[in-house]
Amino acid sequence: MERYGGMRHILVPDSQRYAHMNTGELRDSFLIASLFTADTINLNWCDLDRAIIAGAVPTSRPLPLLASEAMRCEYFLQRRELGALNIGGAGTIVVDGVRYDLANGDGLYIGLGSKDITFGSVAAREPAKFYLLSFPAHRQYPTTLIRRDSITPLDLGSPAGSNQRRLYKYIHPDGVKSCQLVMGFTRLAPGSVWNTMPPHTHLRRSEIYLYFDLPADARVLHLMGRPDETRHLMVADGEVVLSPPWSIHAGAGTAAYSFCWGMGGENQQFTDMDGVAVAELR
Repeated sequence: MERYGGMRHILVPDSQRYAHMNTGELRDSFLIASLFTADTINLNWCDLDRAIIAGAVPTSRPLPLLASEAMRCEYFLQRRELGALNIGGAGTIVVDGVRYDLANGDGLYIGLGSKDITFGSVAAREPAKFYLLSFPAHRQYPTTLIRRDSITPLDLGSPAGSNQRRLYKYIHPDGVKSCQLVMGFTRLAPGSVWNTMPPHTHLRRSEIYLYFDLPADARVLHLMGRPDETRHLMVADGEVVLSPPWSIHAGAGTAAYSFCWGMGGENQQFTDMDGVAVAELR
């Protein structure tokens, strides 16, 4: 991991190199920590479908989204699209002079060609925390506000399996349209700990996880790797896991939590996945 042009660059290891990495190397390569910092937009670029992952926490002033020198473009969304999810206090996003008000759990899709983007908070003592995920785009779709209360969630899992959860799909082919970004979040029911069951891979797209609403002293044990050679990461609140197409992704928490899932690649269909039976994991 290195910093270039005001943005951290992450080259995700392949499955052969992964097999020989220790815990510290795994965390350096697949985990993004310290994403949310007051009055800062932290930009992270990775080679998984050329994703940019960022956190924006405006407190004392609005924060403009500026292109990094490494992007070689005039403005951030000149060749990209962006999804934003507010996991903090009430906030605002202004896109080319149009203001969007986002409560906790609301999202915004910002389309290709949007030039001036600024993030703000309604109250500095309870700042907004915007999670940002961006992928390259080839077609312009309209900027669209997504209210959590307007989404009909999908109920999955069961109490018996300790994986009862409610899934909110925000940006997808049957909802808010995009070029390749698919994004939403999942909230576990009280007493459930397992997410994303059964574990699966999808070679046609990568996936990026943000874990949030997790107590400071709790952790999520995130399972990753090839199905026949699994490893794990201990993930804290506000940390992001990069999941390449060859890796499974599943996890269990020591306390209640939510997670935002985002995908980019050649197929936007949510059900495009290759399941792995738990009994087959090694």
